[in-house]
Amino acid sequence: MFTKEQPVEGKTCSECGKHIFFDENRGHTVCEECGLVHSEKHIDRGPEWRAFDSDQKKKRTRTGAPMTYMIHDKGLSTMIDWKNKDIFGKEIPAKLRGQIYRLRKWQSRIRVSDATERNLTFALSELDRMASNLDLQKNLRESAAKIYRDAVERHLIRGRSIEGVAAASLYAACRRFQVPRTLNEIAEVARVDKKEISRSFRFISMELLLNLNPTKASDFLPRFISELRLSPECQKVAKKIINESERRGLTSGRAPVGLCAAAIYAASMLIRERRTQKEIAQAAGVTEVTVRNRLSELVESLNLSISLKKKRD
Repeated sequence: MFTKEQPVEGKTCSECGKHIFFDENRGHTVCEECGLVHSEKHIDRGPEWRAFDSDQKKKRTRTGAPMTYMIHDKGLSTMIDWKNKDIFGKEIPAKLRGQIYRLRKWQSRIRVSDATERNLTFALSELDRMASNLDLQKNLRESAAKIYRDAVERHLIRGRSIEGVAAASLYAACRRFQVPRTLNEIAEVARVDKKEISRSFRFISMELLLNLNPTKASDFLPRFISELRLSPECQKVAKKIINESERRGLTSGRAPVGLCAAAIYAASMLIRERRTQKEIAQAAGVTEVTVRNRLSELVESLNLSISLKKKRD
């Protein structure tokens, strides 16, 4: 009989120190080397039925989608499908289609009944649009929606634009999950300017006590290195430069994106994987002047072996 095994992360065998696996068919957690059974009689929380294609899965499932904050009613309300078919896939008789149409129309009206739900409907769709343009993962979108819902419950939206608070919630979620996105990038996909997003972010973070850590230059490093197609060695050298500059207090009052761009430029010159200042500035979303100024500070403070002639190339 085929046995499906999954490695258990963060756990090793107490006897031999090797990795342990979870056997789903038997419900045992077993060592891959010595065969020691660490635990048994696990509860299978999956469905009791099997499906071999999408049609069987659709017919046999008895539950809907999980609860989500990305829908104004959290996905818990009833949905009447627009397909004129019953649960078995058969066509609905013509004499019942008018009745089903009226039920569907009133159901759509009932789902959004008051001003708060209309606010959430528009804001969450706007938030999903911005997150899709930035290619952000699902858990971050859920966190941003939860932050916006908390702001609505605390009546923090009054006097502010829905788009601005939604963009600020998305930026706060990026900060919480340490996803490197700048205010400029959020403003590019939002329908409000950077100043309004920044003002809304400061307000909701203070009122909701989000306690978000400030963004570091090292948070943007893997992303910029990948966009510039530089080697892991260049990333390692750039990270050392950033860590040393933080230790000496060179990051105080400096934008982390500009410092990261200058560190990458210095590292690419040190290991001879040259990239132009224009390429690095475009990847980081800063100007070439910012890259040169931050680079000049790094060279003078860290004594990097980069000549002034090379710096201006």
